[in-house]
Formats: sequence, structure tokens, C-alpha cells
Amino acid sequence: MSLLNQPISYLKGVTVNKANLLLTELGIRTCNDLLHFFPFRYIDRTRYYKINELLNTNSEVQILGKIISVKSVAQKRGSRLVAKFSDGTGTIELIWFKGQKWIKDSLKINESYVIYGKLNFYNGNFSIPHPEMELEKEANKKIKSKLQAVYPSTEKLQDKNVTNRVIRGYIQTLLKEIFEVLGESLSNDFKGKYSLISKRDALLNIHFPKSNDALAKAQYRLKFEELFFIQLQLLRKKLINKQKIKGYVFESIGEHFNNFYANYLPFDLTNAQKRVLKEIRKDVASNAHMNRLLQGDVGSGKTIVALLSMLIAIDNGYQATIMAPTEILAIQHYNAMKELLEHVNIDIALLTGSTKAKQRREIHEKLEDNSLKILIGTHALIEDKVKFHNLGIAIIDEQHRFGVAQRSKLWQKNELPPHILVMTATPIPRTLAMSVYGDLDISVIDELPPGRKEVKTVHRYDSNRLSVFKFIKDEITKGRQVYVVYPLIQESEAMDYKDLMDGYESISREFPSPKYQISIVHGKMKPADKDYEMNRFVKGETHIMVATTVIEVGVNVPNASVMIVESAERFGLSQLHQLRGRVGRGADQSYCILLTSFKLSADAKVRLKTMVDTSDGFKISEVDLKLRGPGNMMGTQQSGVLNLKIADVVKDTPILQQARNAAIELLDDDPNLSKETNEEILRTYSLLKRTSGIWSNIS
Repeated sequence: MSLLNQPISYLKGVTVNKANLLLTELGIRTCNDLLHFFPFRYIDRTRYYKINELLNTNSEVQILGKIISVKSVAQKRGSRLVAKFSDGTGTIELIWFKGQKWIKDSLKINESYVIYGKLNFYNGNFSIPHPEMELEKEANKKIKSKLQAVYPSTEKLQDKNVTNRVIRGYIQTLLKEIFEVLGESLSNDFKGKYSLISKRDALLNIHFPKSNDALAKAQYRLKFEELFFIQLQLLRKKLINKQKIKGYVFESIGEHFNNFYANYLPFDLTNAQKRVLKEIRKDVASNAHMNRLLQGDVGSGKTIVALLSMLIAIDNGYQATIMAPTEILAIQHYNAMKELLEHVNIDIALLTGSTKAKQRREIHEKLEDNSLKILIGTHALIEDKVKFHNLGIAIIDEQHRFGVAQRSKLWQKNELPPHILVMTATPIPRTLAMSVYGDLDISVIDELPPGRKEVKTVHRYDSNRLSVFKFIKDEITKGRQVYVVYPLIQESEAMDYKDLMDGYESISREFPSPKYQISIVHGKMKPADKDYEMNRFVKGETHIMVATTVIEVGVNVPNASVMIVESAERFGLSQLHQLRGRVGRGADQSYCILLTSFKLSADAKVRLKTMVDTSDGFKISEVDLKLRGPGNMMGTQQSGVLNLKIADVVKDTPILQQARNAAIELLDDDPNLSKETNEEILRTYSLLKRTSGIWSNIS
């Protein structure tokens, strides 16, 4: 089996140059990499076409015949090599533009060839440029397969003549050498239970399928295995963490929690909030360390759940902290918490990059002597100078904006790690949550507080702008406020700034002072100016806020009832959903108007239709996942997790669910994988753990 660990240059026919090319272009270093380099589609090679029956509608064809002549033909730039090919029913031209000398020397006249390629039709004649060719006697020696595998490739590989046929040849050589000794990664009991074919048959039929049925079984086995071992790693990590990492035990619900809950809670909790709070209470009362992801749409009431969780920590003699990705969001959390805790005797402070040195010193002292109970802030919280007396719970908001190293710094503020509650208003599709956050416990607030009206969303074209302006005037007359948001795309900051300023000027003309007051906020402003403009809008001194996406998270103005998104086609779905969440925070009916040009891509049309059709963040995130793919949704930090060889978390959701259930059942029965029947699984699991280090860095 050690052959699989050998570099691919070990294989017959793979020169050092080709091995380097396969490594740089496709990431194939070892024979094992080659064996697990899977096709992305298959071609039916059972049918042979006759030249006299070819039609202009045929795309890829396979013909059996002989080359009867070869010549070089001059053209405007250089030349092309042309071979006349006949099968007895007619002739066709085979054409090469690259590698002509090598090809001319290798062609054999009047010998029987199997040719395959894309059919061209020009001036009443058929031709095939750069066909795949093989002498019939050579083709008959090969592993017979009804369907022929097509592998991912690059232009560089094609230029160096490392074609699909060449890669298929390497894989065939490898399989012939190792087929008899190919090991198994799952036990017989396990394969029987989940109707899985052997690993050996799966690898043979993924590269050289005997039939459509054999291919389907091979794909199922390999996808199931890939997803199963990912889930096994995530779930075992969670299990080990719960056993190994001890957390602080919050034994009682005390005076602060009870007093606030009974007397100062501004509204009744929804059933979803109560359920999530129960899950958190159960975690923190056990001896294990809580590592929980809290998902909830914009406005679903995550903040109150976070506050109640912090009060439990304080009642048990511990401190609490919230880390937010931006200063605006940190200030909003601070103001909201301060207001909620107005009648409860708890010291609370805000620490951001703008906090003055004198205030910082005070905060540091109060943290260390335990008189400061709640600290809210940005990245400033993870500075080495910030030392807690005993941090019991750390809450991280919009966690996807923080790197792994930043989050772990927060864990290290204590002898024991604090309980962790990670919050996100960006709904994560179930499939991604299982794959990327499979080692966290997940709570979902899936209902909005009563009395919240759904935001009405419409799509309008630029030509409807005047009627949109009239609608804005009517809303302002009713005493409401309006957001007008422009895109912000880093690469074209100058263009975006121009868009924003042009928009601001046209709105100023349409809504003249002093009758209308307008705020403007963008990234080029000084923080103090930005805050001044934001505060004017928050206080209701301005009617319209013209902004870039800086207001995507954090601004809470219940009186704002209209969100206009300019050039909405330039925004992603999750951004549009977040922007819409800025309105609908009061009791009035709110509106979101998506303004676009007439030129829309197919994806943009799907995004806009989705926004108009639903306000369910989870449905929106599922569409987003289908459009963008998992890597783009999770950003670069987590996309490494999803570099799957054969499975697809979007298309293979049912297999993912089955694989996760299989991993859960296995660990329930044998948590340490110590039973003899699970010997193969343990061996594969241990090997993967050593070779795929991504898993330890996700959450």
C-alpha cells in the first residue's frame, strides 16, 4: 500500500516535468492524490458514428476508421496540420494547430484508429480539431468502460499534451498495479448497514464505470465516505471538548436575573427565545464548556437572550463580555444594554479603539478588581492589557467577521475558557451549519416578536424613480424616516463615491432644504463626522440618510420605515437581507424598494425575485448557497473546510444528513472507536486527522 504515498513520478510514463505540471496545475503530488482525482463528467463511448450519417447537430462523436493522407496547410498566421480520415462511408478532416511536428511523426497511415472529438461544420464539410486518437489494437487492451471519464484540466496541461486521455492512462496504470491490495476504510458491518459497495469497486467504477448503475453506486459510496469522516471528526471533536474542556458551572439563577426578568423585561419572550435560553442554561449548569452558535434573523431578539445569559454569569460571581466587529455595533449593544439595565445595579462599560486613555485605565482597574461586570467592545477587548478578574461568558456577534486567532485570544483571558456564545444574524443554511459548524451546538431563534410587521419588498427599475420619490415624500409627511443606500465595492471606491455623491445631489434637488433634512454617511468621512450624522438621523433631526453599506449592521432607528437600495443588482443576497433588516423595527408598516437598471444577469434576477418573494432568512440563505457555492458564502477563513473531492454540500444534502446520522449512531455506540469492528474506521479517521489540519481551526 505504500505505493499510494509515492510521488506520481514513480508511475510509468510520468516524467519529472509532467509530475511538476500536475502538481502546480491540479495539486496532484502522490499516487493517492491521483487515485482521488475524480472526473466531473462522463461521455458515452459505446456508440460509433458513420461519417455518412453525421449531422450538423452532433456535438461529440466517436468514429472508427483510417488516416489516408496528411499535409501541412499554410494560413494567415503559421500553418495547420490536416489529416484526411475515412471509415469507408465518407471522409472527414482532422486538424491540429499546436504540436504539429510531434503529431505528424506519430500518425500512422492506413492503420485502424478510434477517434473522438467535437464536430465542426464549415462550408458543407465536417472536421474535428485536436481529436483524441488511439490505435484500435491499443484501445482493445484497455480497461473496458461504457462511460468514459472526463477530468478537470487547464490550458497549460493541454498545451503540454497532458490530455484527458493521458491522465486516464496514468490512473489505469495505477489501478492495475494496486487494485489487488487496495485497502478498505469502513467495516463490513458498516457497509452492510448503509448499503455501500467496497472501496476498491468504488474507485474502479468512478474512473472506469462498467454501467450507469455501477457509477451511481461508486459515487454514493465515495460521497458518503467523504462526508461521514468529516462529520466524525467534527462530532468527535465536540465530544472530546465536552469531556476534556471543563467550563465554569453556573449553579444558580439569582437575584439579578430574577429581578430583571420579573420587573424590567420590556416584552414577553417568544417561545423560540425561551427555548434557546433553556438550551444555554442547561449548558452553563453542566461541568462542560459551552460552545454554542445562536442564529436568528435581524430583529428576532438575540440581544435580550445574550443579556439574560450574561445575568446568569453575574449571579454566579463571574464577568461577561460582548465582542462586536464594528464600533457602531459595539456602541449600539452598549446603549441597548445600558438602557435595559437602567434599574438594575450592574456596572457596564464600552471599550473600542476610540476610548480615551484615562477611561481605558479605569476600565482595566475595574475589570481586575471585579467591580466591572459587563464589558462591551470591538477588537480592543483582545489586547493583552485587557485582563478580567474572572470572565465567565464571552459573546461574539457576527462571528464570521473575526479570524480564528482573534477569537482564541478571548478564550485565553482566563485559567478556564469562558463559555462561548457566538451570534449571527446571517442565517446559515442547515447543510453548511452541519459541515462548517458541526462541532458547535446550534440554537435557532426562528420567530419574530409579536407585533412586528413583515417588510413589504418591491423591485423597481430606474425609470420608476419619480414615483419612488413621491412615495418617499408621502412617508416623510407621515413622520417617517428613509434610508437610501448605495453599493460599496472596494475595487472601485472612486466610482462608488461618485455614485453616492451624484445620488446625494439628485436627492437634495428633489428634497430641498429647509423642508427636508438629509444626512450622508460614507467610508471617507472622519469617525467623528460619521457619528455626528448618524446621531442626527437617530434623533430624528434628519428625514433621509444617504449612505453606503456602513449601515448594513448596527443602526437601529425604529422610526425609519423605508429602505431604498440603489443598484440593488450589485448587492449579494445576504447583504440585501441585512439592509432590509434596518427597517421594520417599529410598529409601522415598512418598505424595502430595490432599484435597478434594466440590464440584469440571470443570477441578479433570481436574487431580486427571492427578496420580493420571502423574508425568511433561512430560505434566502439556501438560495444564496445555490448561487454562490459554499466557499464564497463562508469567506476564505472557512472555505478550506469545503474543499471536497467529490461531495457537494448543496446537491448532496440527503447524503450529508445520512452521513451525519451514521457518525452520531457510531459515536453513541463506540465513543472512542475502540471496538474491534471499527478498526478500519479508526485507522482512516486517525490518518485524516493527521493530514487535514483544517478541522481544528473552524470554531
